[in-house]
Order: sequence, then C-alpha cells, then structure tokens
Amino acid sequence: MGYAVATIRLMMIKAQRLDLEYKLQVIADAKMNLSRTVTDLMSVGTDLDPDSPVLKKLEQRKERLYLIEKKLDLQMEQYRLKLQALEAEEQSCKQMISKNIKESFSY
Repeated sequence: MGYAVATIRLMMIKAQRLDLEYKLQVIADAKMNLSRTVTDLMSVGTDLDPDSPVLKKLEQRKERLYLIEKKLDLQMEQYRLKLQALEAEEQSCKQMISKNIKESFSY
C-alpha cells in the first residue's frame, strides 16, 4: 500500500513542480519586459526639460515599474522556496518507494 501512495504523491509533486517552474518562467518574462519598458522610458525622457510635467510623469511611472519589479522579485523568491520544499519532498518519496520495493522483494 505504501508504494502506491508514494507513487501517487510523487506524480502530484512532479505536477506541482512543473506548475511552479512555469510560474517562474512567466515572472522572468514579465521582468524582462518590465526592464525593457523602463529602458524605453529612460530614453524618452532624456531630451525633456527637468521641470516639465511630462518628465515628472515619466519618473512616476518609472518608480511604479520599479515597485512592480520588486513585487515580482518577492513572488519569484516565494516560488523558489516552494520549489525547494517540493524537491526535498520528492526525494523523500523516492526514498520511500525504494524502501518499499526493497521490502517487497526481500526473501
């Protein structure tokens, strides 16, 4: 019975791991697009007067984008921690499966 439960749990862990890896990839892509947008904003504002309202709006938008980037970093770190926990649990399940196989086939 332990073998079946461990095998099912291992499949669930692998599915969760794939989901987390996908989410990490989506966040990495979002961060890359965000960095590109910040770079574009910085290049647009170089020829404006420092006291112009347009430049001030660009600076505010750039600050908002930096805040979004920090939130994405935090979320990415949370997903990495969850991924590490899943990897540890996956190793535990593999050991359980191996132990059950040894016990089942020992004479």
